[in-house]
Amino acid sequence: MGAVEVHALRGVDLDLYSGEFVVLLGPSGSGKSTLLNILGGLDVPTAGSVRYMDQDLSGAGDAALTRYRRDHVGFVFQFYNLIPSLTARENVALVTEIARDPMTPEEALEIAGLPDRMDHFPSQLSGGEQQRVAIARAIAKRPRVLLCDEPTGALDVKTGIVVLEALDRVNREIGATTAVITHNVSIAEMADRVVSIYDGRIAEVRRNDRKVPASELRW
Repeated sequence: MGAVEVHALRGVDLDLYSGEFVVLLGPSGSGKSTLLNILGGLDVPTAGSVRYMDQDLSGAGDAALTRYRRDHVGFVFQFYNLIPSLTARENVALVTEIARDPMTPEEALEIAGLPDRMDHFPSQLSGGEQQRVAIARAIAKRPRVLLCDEPTGALDVKTGIVVLEALDRVNREIGATTAVITHNVSIAEMADRVVSIYDGRIAEVRRNDRKVPASELRW
């Protein structure tokens, strides 16, 4: 920021494992979104290294990062970013047309819990339904990694739980390593591991002895 240097992350050292459900927990401004963007190849770190399998992302160029995002990573954001003039099915089909080995839009929407809303436009869907379309769009490419930035941030509790149930189902059924950013402590109870981030640093990593089903969460 001009003469002001902002350290979003400081000495972060983290491994994510195949098929696990991880919650990245911390207050606003703690560096969670920056970490997620680096994991997803949207940003590159100014120091250190980022590795996916045997690929060094920190030294990759734009073309290699684009291939990584296209072939391996699904993104779900707080705001749904659906195209208003396309139906749910058509929004998901945008991804299936460019992915290497996609599932059908119908299959992705079924996994996300929207088998009866495929031909509805975003304006005809509730906020939770729109977010589940966004989840279907993210998983249609069969990603190995699913990154979610405050996926329930714009939703009420009841609707948020439905969305979290969809993410849990995706994690179990397609086996994607799933990382969910949130400032909501309750959501951490459904994770395999919880990574607490404060002031750009990892303050704690803990494993849940018992994962609480999304349907039992309250906040």
